[in-house]
Amino acid sequence: GKSTYLHTLAINVVLAHMGCYVPAMAASVRCMRQLFTRVGTGDSLEANASTFHCEMSEIAHILTSAGPESLVLVDELGRGTSHSEGAAICWAAAEALQRMDGVLTL
Repeated sequence: GKSTYLHTLAINVVLAHMGCYVPAMAASVRCMRQLFTRVGTGDSLEANASTFHCEMSEIAHILTSAGPESLVLVDELGRGTSHSEGAAICWAAAEALQRMDGVLTL
């Protein structure tokens, strides 16, 4: 599904930047300064952080660090909370990423 697509895209971007073979008939990959991902769910028992806390920390880092020529891949954001709150978090993050100049987002 979509998680596999996002993982494959991230790997292919890294491979292309390294000058390695990209498994495709043809590939045209833009130069990216940064690659940010938020894929999957989980908590951090070592840091005593819940799934929701980890999600919010990761998206906050992305929103403050992403800049021009960044690729941002976000999947499964807002799963550590209720449906309506998760949808609101996703909507707000999508709007913030859309307002950033030069940031490519999936």
